[in-house]
Amino acid sequence: MLTRLIYNQHFQILMLLILTVVGTYCVITGHWLLAVTCAVGDAIAIHRLLVLYSQNSRKVAFMLDAINNNDFTFKYPMTGRSADDRLVSETLTQIAQILSKAKAETIQQEKYYELILDSVKTGIIVIDERGFIYQKNREALRLLGITVLTHILQLDRIGPNLSRSFVNILPGEKGQVSFTTERGTTHLSLRASTIRLREKDLRIVAINDINSELDDKEIDSWIRLTRVLTHEIMNSVTPITSLSDTLLSLHNEMNQEIREGLEVISATGKSLTSFVETYRQFTHIPAPQPKLIDLHPFLDRLSRLAEHHSKNPNLNIHVDVDPDDLILYADENLISQVILNLLKNAIQAIGDEQINGLILLKARSDEKEAITIEVTNNGPLIPPEEAEHIFIPFFTTKNDGNGIGLSISRQIMRLSGGSLELRSNPTAGLTTFVLTFP
Repeated sequence: MLTRLIYNQHFQILMLLILTVVGTYCVITGHWLLAVTCAVGDAIAIHRLLVLYSQNSRKVAFMLDAINNNDFTFKYPMTGRSADDRLVSETLTQIAQILSKAKAETIQQEKYYELILDSVKTGIIVIDERGFIYQKNREALRLLGITVLTHILQLDRIGPNLSRSFVNILPGEKGQVSFTTERGTTHLSLRASTIRLREKDLRIVAINDINSELDDKEIDSWIRLTRVLTHEIMNSVTPITSLSDTLLSLHNEMNQEIREGLEVISATGKSLTSFVETYRQFTHIPAPQPKLIDLHPFLDRLSRLAEHHSKNPNLNIHVDVDPDDLILYADENLISQVILNLLKNAIQAIGDEQINGLILLKARSDEKEAITIEVTNNGPLIPPEEAEHIFIPFFTTKNDGNGIGLSISRQIMRLSGGSLELRSNPTAGLTTFVLTFP
């Protein structure tokens, strides 16, 4: 099509040159009538070329303006036009379609890369020279505890001079930042690199949660230690218990003191075995078997089960699910264990005599379809010095506690691909445990 257009224009220019040459020859030889005819032909040809040039210039200018405004929907009229005019219109429309297709492919690629970014477990923030956020992923927003980030200076609302840490870190170096919010103290590691893209110098900052890394290593260490201890204790205690039971069954007329001693050994061995079996749960969490869970009836059922553990007549357990038909894909048995443990802890925190005791079970879904379940109570707040240790295995402040409930709960959430956090609100007097399912 474009070749045809060029050919037509070249033909018109060639005819103009021929008429000019012939007209000049006629003037020299005195053939005035023919010379006038050639001059009229030249005038008509020049006029047509000028008109065509003017029309095409306006069309091209219109097309460039539309492209500059990211508008690829323009079309030129084809009816009532000359053949050359229609040819130009068709050519420019075809160019617009090619550019529109390229733009659509670029948008598709950007969405593809965005999905990849959102799927990685490392937070990514891309910053331009002016501090504007060129790109960020879901994990970065989660680690920073925010939902919107458009400029790096917004980080200073989280912690003083936090933005400076992101801007000043040198490419290839690794830095650390810490800040404290209502969720507690967060420790992050930063690693930076630079790239030039579309004539812009961009800084890429990778973010990782040091707390999570340390917690994982700590829990792995506890798991290995518990496995060793339970194995050794069980190997030592089981034969002793078995032997004492055997001796008790063989000698009916033995000395009373010996019998009582064997009974004490047997009872102590069985008690120790039961105790060790409790801690063995920490190292033998089954692999999750996820399925779709209708959250509203699920949480209603758990709240009714929890009510039977309370002796406080003033306790109110309220369930709030939005939207009402919210669905969670997780292992129902394991998540039930986590929520029931949190509800039991909340009931114990409120106690039997607190007036207007309240436990709120709230489930929500954000714009990226991540689901959170919050277990909130208005009992006494957990002291800060205890809050730092509540997820450590075997840590407890209860006289009858074993200190593995919250540790197992966090392990279950991590095996399920989620997280479990403590958030305290001293102003409102509320303690909240948040289960997050990305």
